[in-house]
Order: sequence, then C-alpha cells, then structure tokens
Amino acid sequence: MAYNHKEVATIPSRLTSGHRMCAGCGAPAVARMILKAVKSEDHAVISNATGCMEVSTFIYPYTAWTDSYIHTAFECAAATLSGVEAAYKSMKATGKLPENKTTKFIAFGGDGGTYDIGLQSLSGAMERGHDMVYVCYDNGAYMNTGIQRSSATPKFSDTTTTPAGTKIPGKMQPRKDLAKIMEAHNLPYIGQTAAIGNFKDLYEKAEKAIYTEGPCFLNVLAPCPRGWGYNTADLMDINKLAVETCYWPLYEVTNGIYKITYKPAKKLPIEEFLKPQKRFKHMFKPGNEWMIEEFQKEVDTRWQELLNLEEMTNK
Repeated sequence: MAYNHKEVATIPSRLTSGHRMCAGCGAPAVARMILKAVKSEDHAVISNATGCMEVSTFIYPYTAWTDSYIHTAFECAAATLSGVEAAYKSMKATGKLPENKTTKFIAFGGDGGTYDIGLQSLSGAMERGHDMVYVCYDNGAYMNTGIQRSSATPKFSDTTTTPAGTKIPGKMQPRKDLAKIMEAHNLPYIGQTAAIGNFKDLYEKAEKAIYTEGPCFLNVLAPCPRGWGYNTADLMDINKLAVETCYWPLYEVTNGIYKITYKPAKKLPIEEFLKPQKRFKHMFKPGNEWMIEEFQKEVDTRWQELLNLEEMTNK
C-alpha cells in the first residue's frame, strides 16, 4: 500500500514489546517497520542469525516474534531460509499446502553474520534465486560479543580489536560496500535505508523487497549506542546525520537501475556525524585532522560514484 504514517502506525507489530534490546538501539525499529510491510493476510517465516537481535528477542521459551521463527547459526541464516523456501514450494506443488496461502521468507542478520561469517551462504542463496528477502541490520561491528571490528566497521573506529592508540589510530581498513557486492549478483531488488529518520523510505523499500519475486536484499543502518558511544536518546539524530553527510546514502537498485531516494539539499561535513560518537573521539585530538580529511574524501568518493551510477544506469 502507499505509505501513510497514520495507517502504518496502527498496523499491529509482528515484533512485540518486551524484548531485551538495548535502549537507543536501531535494530528493533528495523525489524518492526520491515514486518509492518507484510500484508496482514500473509504469513512470514523469519530466519535469524545469532547476534544481538536473536539473543535479545528469543530467549527460550519466550519470543518477541509473532510469526514463525528460526534461530540459526551465525553463518547460515540465508541457507536455512532458502531451504525453508524450497520446501514450501515443493509442498505447494504437491498439494500439501493450500494454493491461496501466501508465506513470505525474511532473514535478519547483523553485519558480522552478513558481511563476514554469513557471506558465503548469503551469496549462494541469492545466486540460486530463492524467493526471499535478506535484511542486514548494520551496526558496524560484532556488538553482541564485545564490540569487535567487522568488515562493516568504518575506518579509524575504536573497537576492542582495533583500539585507537599512539601507533595505530583505530581500524585501518575502509568499510566494505556490501550493497554493491549484492548488486553484482543481478538481484531484482536491492535497497539501502536507515532504521529511524525516514520511516517512509524504510517501509517502501521493505514492501518492494518482500513483494518482488526472487531474491532481494536490504541493507539497513542500525546504530548501536554501546558500540558507537552516543546517548540513547540521540538515535534519530545519529541516523539523520549519517544520511545528511552521505556517509549512508539512501538508494535502491531495481534490475540494475540505480535510484537515489534521498539527496541532501545541503550535504553536511562528515565531522557532524563523527563528533557525537565516542568511537571517533580520538579523531578530534590536535594533530589528527588528517583522519577527518581522509574520512571525508572516502565519503565524497563513494557518493560521487553513486551519483555516476544513477546517471549511467538511467540513460
């Protein structure tokens, strides 16, 4: 349906309250809004990789999920769900399930279980063409196990495995661009969006992904107050700054055609996003200005590449 804030707000949540996610975490908002895009008459099967969302929403025998839910290992959320989707198709073909019953298949994984440990099974499921949606809630590190760096961690971040010191100023590698890797799989739909700050963008991309036939992928920024070091009340502001600085552009790729769904009227400098976060505080010490300059250059380069891709694929 066309997004209407008042109508969407009245849709019952398929991720119920009472879960144990941290205050100020972006992940619950990601799951709640994405599942609101599933039609009320349709059922969903959720596959969830080990991680923050799993340990906090499904503590046996209690669950915050109202749909069918499978907790699977860190590395195989996509493989597990692809097997369920294949079984569903077989059961429909053999008359074991009614034809008028629609089930949607949605996997959730953090960046550790998606960018890194789960990349092989994700790539396999996407390449095989299963009718499913994989959602990465990207909080930029292995937050559940102690804030270790992942390949989604931005450069210069201070984590427990890349501590900022006098010799090494945090993580030394730039963040992996997973959405671009997924685009190389020739998927029918890919969306990059954020947890809070533009629910319309998140909802509409979720609806497209869920109701587009074939394998689809959503990469959703989901800030973590513990790992990023911001005040819990500032979740919305952090998301907005990520978008307004173009650190986290909002865009979609439909059958290879790029579309940027939000272009800031006035692109903010990257320090506006970095400054409220404790993981980047060392970058603002005297003599470390070069780190901010290098970070800005990377953001500008990636933003320009995205603008070029939009122009090139829409000719």
